[in-house]
Amino acid sequence: MFGMGFTEIMIIAVIAILFLGPDKLPSAMVDIAKFFRNAKNTIGSVKESIEQEMNVSEIKEEALAYKKELLAAQEKVSNITDMSNLNDNISSFADDLLDDTPKEAPTKPAPKEEKVTFAKKSKTEEVKKESVDV
Repeated sequence: MFGMGFTEIMIIAVIAILFLGPDKLPSAMVDIAKFFRNAKNTIGSVKESIEQEMNVSEIKEEALAYKKELLAAQEKVSNITDMSNLNDNISSFADDLLDDTPKEAPTKPAPKEEKVTFAKKSKTEEVKKESVDV
């Protein structure tokens, strides 16, 4: 206990009995026990408050990271909804609507015509056809 051996504890007990006497020794032991209990509780509360402070600093770091993300998103939104760009976009959209020239629709390639025959096909032709269909 506390890095002391049995003989050292006995010497301290004998000295305490000599100085305090047998009448005051029990009350002194109770006071010493209360002191150690209070010291232990104080150390525990200090440790707990330090852990809370460390946790608070981690929470602050996370909050700052979220704040940076929100500011970046806000900047993107403000760039998109910028009124000067909005007027340009509306005018270009109106010009596109009022343009009378017809725009060509994308055309699909014509389907490949197949001949219907009753002749047997070779295996390589069937494999090629299956790979084209897939």
